[in-house]
Amino acid sequence: MRMGFGMKALCGAVLAAASATAVSEDARRMDRDSEVAPHSTADARALEQRLRQEETRLRAERAAYPGHFRRAYAAYPRIPAGTLEAIAYVQSRWQPLAPEAENHGHHHMPAAYGVMGLYAGDGFADQVGEAAALLGVPAERIKADPATNILAAAALLDRLMRGKTVAAPEDAAAVLARYAGFGQDPGDSAVGDYARASFAFDVLLALDRGVNEKGMVVPQRAVAWEQAFDADTLVKLNAPFVRLDVEGDRIETEVHAIDPVSERLVRRGDASAKGPDVQPLSTDYGPAIWNPAHSSNYTASRSATVSAVTIHTAQGSYAGTISWFKNASANVSAHYVIRSSDGQVTQMVRHAHTGWHVRNHNSYTLGIEHEGYVNNSSWYTSAMYNASAALVRHFCASYSAISCTAAYSGAPSSGINVLPTSVRIKGHQHFSGQTHTDPGINWNWGHYYGLLNPGSGGGTTYLDRFESSVGHFNTSPAYSGSTTGISTASTATRDCTTRRYGNCSLRVLLKDNPNSSASWAVRLLSGAGNPGSNTALTRANGRIGFWVWSGGSGMSVGVGIDDSDGTERSVNRSVPANQWTYVEWSLTNSAQWNAWVGNANGAITAATVKLDAIWLYRAQTSYDVNVYIDDVQIRN
Repeated sequence: MRMGFGMKALCGAVLAAASATAVSEDARRMDRDSEVAPHSTADARALEQRLRQEETRLRAERAAYPGHFRRAYAAYPRIPAGTLEAIAYVQSRWQPLAPEAENHGHHHMPAAYGVMGLYAGDGFADQVGEAAALLGVPAERIKADPATNILAAAALLDRLMRGKTVAAPEDAAAVLARYAGFGQDPGDSAVGDYARASFAFDVLLALDRGVNEKGMVVPQRAVAWEQAFDADTLVKLNAPFVRLDVEGDRIETEVHAIDPVSERLVRRGDASAKGPDVQPLSTDYGPAIWNPAHSSNYTASRSATVSAVTIHTAQGSYAGTISWFKNASANVSAHYVIRSSDGQVTQMVRHAHTGWHVRNHNSYTLGIEHEGYVNNSSWYTSAMYNASAALVRHFCASYSAISCTAAYSGAPSSGINVLPTSVRIKGHQHFSGQTHTDPGINWNWGHYYGLLNPGSGGGTTYLDRFESSVGHFNTSPAYSGSTTGISTASTATRDCTTRRYGNCSLRVLLKDNPNSSASWAVRLLSGAGNPGSNTALTRANGRIGFWVWSGGSGMSVGVGIDDSDGTERSVNRSVPANQWTYVEWSLTNSAQWNAWVGNANGAITAATVKLDAIWLYRAQTSYDVNVYIDDVQIRN
C-alpha cells in the first residue's frame, strides 16, 4: 500500500530538512496558486474528456475477457456462472494489475496481479505460485497473460470447491472467504474472518446487483443473503459504519445515520435523543475505535493538533486493506477505509492516535483510504464520494483547524504536486516529503469540493421529497406503454413508515403480470410524462439523483431526461436489497446516457432539461417487490 513508513523509520535530520525545504516551496506557491478556488469549468471538461478516452480504451481491452471466462468455466464446470467475472470486478475492475509497471510508491501492501488480482506472497497467500503448480505453467505467465490469469483463479476456486455442493451463489460464500488470500485460517481471528467475509460479500454483491458498464459484464444472479452469512455477520457486512477493535479481536456495529440538518453522525433509536430519534455521538466518527489497528502500525498519541485530512487511494481492495492494517509487519495504517460498492466506512485508528499514512505529516492529519487503484476511475463511485464527503464534513464540524472550504478544488493530476499548508483537505500527492501519487489523475476534486461545500457554485434542488404528496409521481407505475412485465395492480403511493430523510417517501409496489414472462422494466413517469409539468433542471455541472430502497434483490434503477432532441435514458445503477442507497447521474457526462426516443443522441445537450421518469428494472418474478424512493434531487 502506498502508505507512509512507520514513525520510527521517519525520524532523523534528512526528513526534517526535506520538510523545511517543502514548507519554503509551499510559501513560494502561495503567491502564484489559488488552490482553494472553486473548480473551473475547463477542469471539469478536461476530466470528462479524459474519462471518455479511458472508457474507450478499457472497453477495447475488456472485449477479450468474456471469451477467457467462458473457457475457464468449460475447464472447471463446478464454478457457478458469473463468479469469475464478479471476482475480477471486485479485485481489479476488469483491468490487469501490473504493480511493477506502476510508479505510485505503493510498496507496503502485497502486490496483486492480472485481471483476477492474484496475490504472490509478501504477507498474503502466494496464489500465483499455487496456481502455477496446479496448471503447470510459469508464474510470470499467470501474472502477465489475462487468459492464463483467469484460468489460474478458476483452478484455485475449483480446488476449494471439491467435495462441496455449490449450486447457487450463496453456497459459495465460505469458499470465496477461503479464496480471498489474506489473513489467518478461518476461526483464528474475528477481524481476519471479517476481512475474508467482506471479500465474499463484495463478490456476491456484484452478482446480486449485476454489472453492465464500460465493457464489464457480471451476470445478475439473485443471492439468498440469509443463507450466505449468519445474521450477525450479515449485519456487520451491510452496516454503513463499522468499528474494528483489532487488539481485542472484535467487530462492532451500531445503527447510524447522517442528520440532514446538522450533517453530524447520529445514533438512532435512543429514547433520550434530541430531536427526531437521534443523539450526537463522540468526536470520533461513528463508534470510535478504542483499540485500533495493530499496535505496531500506529502511535497511541499525537504530538500535534489535528488540522488536516489526507485523501488516499488504497491500491488494493477494501477487504485486503483491512486485513493488511492488522498485520503486525505492515508498519502502516489509516484512520478510515471506505468501500467502493456502497460506501461502507470502517474505522481502524482512533482520532487521538497517529496513523502512519503520510510520512512527516502524520502527527496532525487524519487519513482516509479509498478502495481501488489510481489508474482506473471505475472505483470512484457516487456511494464512495458521498460517504467520504460526509465523513470529512464531520471532521470540519469537529475540529476548528479543518475547514471544508479549505479543501483542494483544482484539477486532478499524476505525480507529486505539493500544495500550500493552507489547503487542509488534499491528497497524499499534495503533501511535501512524499513519494506517493494518490489519489491521482482520476479523483474528481471539483465534485468532491461541491459535496464538502454544498452551497459552493450552486446547490441542491429537491424535485420531490414526498412529505405532503406524491409530488410529480402521480400516475400508476403501469400507466406508461413502455412499461413491461408488471401488473396493472402495481401502485405508487406516499408512505410514512419507511423513509430515508424527513417523514415520508414514495412506495412503489411492483406486482408481476402473470400473463407475461418479460423482465420488469417500469417507467415511473414524472408529471404524467408531460415535461411542462416537471421542474426544470440546469445541465451545467448537474447531477440528478435520489435515495432508493428495494425489498428484493436484483433491482436496478435509471432515469430518463427530456432533452432538446428527444429523451435520453441513463445507464443503470444496481440497488442492493434492504438498505437505502443513493444513486446519481451526471448530466454532463455522455458516457452515462443512451439515446432512447425521438432524435436523441445519447448525450444531454440542452442547457435546461426535464426529468421524464425514474426507471425500475428487475428479472421477472412472481413475488411482489416494494421499492421506496426519497429525496429526488438535482445538484449543481
